[in-house]
Amino acid sequence: MLEVSRRQFLMLSGATAATLAVTELGFDPHRAKAQSQKLKIEKSEITPTICPYCSVGCGILVHVKNNDVIYTEGDPDHPINRGSLCSKGSSIRQLFTSDRRVKKPLYRAPGSDQWEEKAWTWTLEKIAEKVKYTRDLSFKAAEDGMPVNRTEAIASLGGAALENEECYLIQKLMRGLGVTFIEHQARI
Repeated sequence: MLEVSRRQFLMLSGATAATLAVTELGFDPHRAKAQSQKLKIEKSEITPTICPYCSVGCGILVHVKNNDVIYTEGDPDHPINRGSLCSKGSSIRQLFTSDRRVKKPLYRAPGSDQWEEKAWTWTLEKIAEKVKYTRDLSFKAAEDGMPVNRTEAIASLGGAALENEECYLIQKLMRGLGVTFIEHQARI
């Protein structure tokens, strides 16, 4: 005679009921196994890139299929992160796929409560116009008889995701404008 404890009987009954329910509902294990063999990244184009969130510079592999980012993962060959990613780096796909992603410059006129889309050329010209106006209005050529050639009405704050060459060019531009308040996130 087979000795079955109450616990074993309940486990066996539950497993039997689950198996019957799955097979009666039309679950085909062969089809499921065939589908699991196909990866969503199959035949995708892989592009290595760097995470833009902080100054660490972790390597990321971006999988693209049909002009859509379908998957991102840490680059195992990257010397910094060796395939691992933080929570922000793991969610980097949302930068591309989010419906809240801003894709064109937005401008809100003074006194308005509405944002309007503008062209990149208009936006860059507006920024240059405002920088020139502010610099011309606040530029000091001399102070107490000493030449200073500066403006204290403009400041520059660099981000840690910028590389050295970008920081160098931004600093050269700011110094050329006479900006004295030049700071960087990695130094603060």
